Amino acid sequence: MTSARTSLWVGTYPAAGAGSPAGLGEGIWRVELDAGSGTFGGAELVAVTPSPSFVAAHPSGRVLYAVGELTAGTVTAFSEPSRTSVDPAPHDPAPGPLAVLDVVDSGGADPCHLLLAPDARTLYVANYSSGTLGVLPLDADGRFTVEVRAQSGPVQVFGHAGSGPDASRQDGPHAHFVAIAPGGQFVVVADLGTDELRRYARDTASGLLAAAGIAATLPPGTGPRHLVFAPDGRTAYVVGELDVCVHVLAWDPVTASGTLVQSLPAGPPPGPLGQVPGGPASHRVLPSHVELDDDRLLVAVRTSDVLVGYSVVADGTLVADGATALPGAWPRHFALVDGTVVVAAQVGDVLVALRPGEGTVPWVVASVLPLPAPACVVPAA
Repeated sequence: MTSARTSLWVGTYPAAGAGSPAGLGEGIWRVELDAGSGTFGGAELVAVTPSPSFVAAHPSGRVLYAVGELTAGTVTAFSEPSRTSVDPAPHDPAPGPLAVLDVVDSGGADPCHLLLAPDARTLYVANYSSGTLGVLPLDADGRFTVEVRAQSGPVQVFGHAGSGPDASRQDGPHAHFVAIAPGGQFVVVADLGTDELRRYARDTASGLLAAAGIAATLPPGTGPRHLVFAPDGRTAYVVGELDVCVHVLAWDPVTASGTLVQSLPAGPPPGPLGQVPGGPASHRVLPSHVELDDDRLLVAVRTSDVLVGYSVVADGTLVADGATALPGAWPRHFALVDGTVVVAAQVGDVLVALRPGEGTVPWVVASVLPLPAPACVVPAA
């Protein structure tokens, strides 16, 4: 019987906040998962590095990239250790720590997301606090190119201007997420600070970009955080971190532009500043990550600590179909791994594995793994 064993990379976020020294056990972890059962196996701290809140794996399996979510933002390329056994025992993580290949500037402050281009020749970096997008070309082996290493940073940096009505979060542009638009001709950046999806024309040969305007403007105060495109390229689903909604956009793949067609709540109706009704302003409900699981859309929601589900109907719009309570607080990110949902519950200091339930129970908790401040989870190549 073939094992569904999978390795996962887990980035962490210091409990004291971005830019603070790593606490005990904080850095990058490699975790083993039996996706068929949702059971976690071995876990190994493979790099102690500041604020690696997001990571990306090169498809060769030889290089891992991690942001350093700092005021002087960085991106580090690590060399992945190789297994010494042809047929390793179940839940036996790859031996040894990651080795640093290069550390370069991210092109801004507090980088929070990485996107590896489909051909694995360009790494795009969203810098939250500066609102900038950095472009880091890669060589065939996955290392930063000679040009990037020579100048210790991106070959292109794109800034932006604007603000939104939420003075506490939208004082300026805040690039939060990067995606390749359907068709591969454009890159789209979710800007939490300006309520916009920014658009950049992509040279598919070089990976370099040219600013190409605004792909979509969301309602004031939306705070777009993460997004996902439907497989047919005709619909985009955008998480509003600040208005606690999921927004459905009819997407034109030719022009890479979206038109709002539906908005649904992603949690309890927000009070002032999106806070939990009756709770203090510090207890804001904050949707985080979104993924499509066949004909269902899943959204993780912090503070209410649930995984919200929606059914996708024929025209791409959504119908809410329940929420699953999570045992760990602050689900910042999650990944779909062969039918298992793995959630990084940052404040709860756990990874949570969910497997499909039955009847009216969409998901059940299969296992929980204690881990310090997990911020993202990415399947290894």
